[in-house]
Amino acid sequence: MEIWTIQKLLNWMTAYFTQKQVDSPRLSAELLLCHILGFQRIELYTQHDRIVQEPQLTQLRQLVKRAAEQEPIAYLVQRCEFYSLSLKITPDCLIPRPETELLAEKAIEFLRKRPAPRRALDLCTGSGCIAIALAKNCKDLHLTAVDISDAALAVAAENIRRHNLSEQITLLRGDLFDALLDELDQPAFDLIVSNPPYVSDAEYEKLAPAVKNYEPRIALWGGTDGLAVHHRIIEQAGRYLKPDGALMLEIGYEQGPAVKQMLEQTGRFPTVEILQDLAQKDRIAIGRR
Repeated sequence: MEIWTIQKLLNWMTAYFTQKQVDSPRLSAELLLCHILGFQRIELYTQHDRIVQEPQLTQLRQLVKRAAEQEPIAYLVQRCEFYSLSLKITPDCLIPRPETELLAEKAIEFLRKRPAPRRALDLCTGSGCIAIALAKNCKDLHLTAVDISDAALAVAAENIRRHNLSEQITLLRGDLFDALLDELDQPAFDLIVSNPPYVSDAEYEKLAPAVKNYEPRIALWGGTDGLAVHHRIIEQAGRYLKPDGALMLEIGYEQGPAVKQMLEQTGRFPTVEILQDLAQKDRIAIGRR
């Protein structure tokens, strides 16, 4: 019987994932092995000669097969990192991207300059990643987080409990601002933030299999031009913002000019910015009242 050490497994999985064109093959191998063994990544190297035996080998074999079929690693291990926070993630939610951390960063910068107490609204919250990042990094902040999916809200609720933020974050089910109808007496928000679906019809057909075949369509597809949800948010946001509040939206890399025009045409946002991500692509739209 062949003996499999941690080091041998890592080397084999990395080569196999490279052959199968799995993203970040070495990291993917590390994450799967950590999940099976209950290790931190550093322990894979401090215990590299440890022998891995059954039933872990059988469990690992099954996950490797699924990963080779392009099933996202985050779904296989049911967790991901966002803004240095560990979050549960399932196929009911979009996997948080590094680009969305820029949205969280700009939102945190804005909120920290606001007088307390602060209020923010996170639309299309999904796993709750943005709301949790904001609550963890801003004192005296209460967040209302909204999603149309019960399954996604269940994941967000678990992440909120894990990070002890139940008193700071209120979850509501509904279609964007419709969820707020039961809170008609609430004060206006300092900030409305959202990473809404923004993939167009044409882009959706070209998505990588790991995205198109596994991540929820409702969290990706934004209508014919990808901006259907942006239109609805921008049209209504002014009613829910304080007179000096802000709206921050993640956008597709070709959508900057269109979203800028949409914000300006409302007449509610005298200052409009389009910010670029680390790849110098348009990624964040900000409208300030």
